[in-house]
Amino acid sequence: MRSKVRTIVSSGLVAGTLDITAAILIYAGILHKTTAEKILQSIASGIFKKEAYTGGSEMTLAGLGLHFLIAFIFAWFYFKIFPYIPFFKINTLLSGISYGFFIWVVMNLLVLPIVFPVLPEKNLDFPLLLSILIVICCVGIPIAFITRKYYAKWY
Repeated sequence: MRSKVRTIVSSGLVAGTLDITAAILIYAGILHKTTAEKILQSIASGIFKKEAYTGGSEMTLAGLGLHFLIAFIFAWFYFKIFPYIPFFKINTLLSGISYGFFIWVVMNLLVLPIVFPVLPEKNLDFPLLLSILIVICCVGIPIAFITRKYYAKWY
């Protein structure tokens, strides 16, 4: 029998790992837009601002830690709302897709503009669609499937 904490931790770990791996593989490895270190420093800059880019490996680790904290928060939130949203019990894949899109909206239209008041303009283009797809596939869908497995014993 799976515990609540174990479900949240495992879905957060899976989502966080898939998301950061996809970001590094795509943006650093395939597109050569940045480096893995800069991706993690950028995450850390949400708290440490410009110091994140000069702080060395400590800031890279801080970015990784913050990334996983955010993944755990979204895993916890989905776990908490799952029993109250009937749609989540009907179609896990569509639930994961919709939750992934919700996460992208929250992060990109709410959190990031608050943390970084000056952001580049978003255009409906390949990079935008790619960022949405990464969050849906690597965060929303895994969280939905792992959480559903926990709740499956009640319905």
